[in-house]
Amino acid sequence: MNKLIEKASLTHNLSKEEILELLKCDDINEELFKTADKLREEHLGNYVHLRGLIEFTNICKRNCMYCGLRRDNKNIKRYRLTEEEILDFAKKAVSYGYKTIVLQGGEDDFFTKERMVNIIKKIKKLGVALTISLGEKTYEEYKAFKEAGADRYLLRIETTDKKLYEDMDPLMSHDERLSCLKNLGDLGYEVGSGVLVGLPNQTLESLADDILFFKKINADMIGIGPFIPNEDTPLKDCTGGTLTLALKVMALTRLLLPDINIPATTAMESLTKNGRVVALQSGANVVMPNVTEGEYRKLYALYPGKICTGDTPSHCRGCITGKINIIGREVSDGFGFRGNKNSNSHTIVK
Repeated sequence: MNKLIEKASLTHNLSKEEILELLKCDDINEELFKTADKLREEHLGNYVHLRGLIEFTNICKRNCMYCGLRRDNKNIKRYRLTEEEILDFAKKAVSYGYKTIVLQGGEDDFFTKERMVNIIKKIKKLGVALTISLGEKTYEEYKAFKEAGADRYLLRIETTDKKLYEDMDPLMSHDERLSCLKNLGDLGYEVGSGVLVGLPNQTLESLADDILFFKKINADMIGIGPFIPNEDTPLKDCTGGTLTLALKVMALTRLLLPDINIPATTAMESLTKNGRVVALQSGANVVMPNVTEGEYRKLYALYPGKICTGDTPSHCRGCITGKINIIGREVSDGFGFRGNKNSNSHTIVK
């Protein structure tokens, strides 16, 4: 098993069978995590990129079985931020030192192409990199967002198992999801994707396929989080995913794609105290603190136990910086693009 880890760290290639062997064997976890961390340091240094996350609407037309924002959830108080609120939160995030804003929401048709273009242009005037995560859109919409200044787009595949995907995402098409990811790449976005680990009926074979899919599309960012059952969804009584398996999928992704951005996801810390720090020591190099303010932080209820919902954005900024510094890492003031493009400087921020 150690030879497989060494092979992956040197060649950045593994077969599906080899990935499966590593996923099945928990005796090598410590070595796997240590190797992923070493590879991250070799390719990206000891810098952590912070992205300020604005959750701007919890209204969604989709009905995904695992998601608390699903259309049929009547137990959630819905909201959408005004353009003024979005820009206010973005300006405050810049004042806290964030160099990337992440604009994320449910698939809310109120935010038309024209509205989004206007918002994107105004945020870009703040001198930041901009990631958007708005779900499935047409090629023309993606093109308009890119031309307005959007740099990155996050569209999680959730699973590459077509049947599982369509079971988990009713009336959605796996082929359409793949088409959207291709369109984003063709348009020159930095493309982010990712999966939930521990979905009902998900297999280790499926997770191995997921990892190989990330390699195939040469994704620029991959977010991996454990499935956490939400009591307001049809999967409320299912067994959730584990931090260990999510970390293994993340570490193997780092071995195959050594220079990409991998966030230490909030869901990891919802499962285990200091889960994000553990992830940062297992191959991750990005953290996305929430810069949404007030009640909205609680209402973007993807899953239960979400951390920091009672904190202020300024407190979160200071808290995560402290945790990063304690483990010997530094907060970068660069934009954090893959491949050091667009002035990815690394002035240390303590």
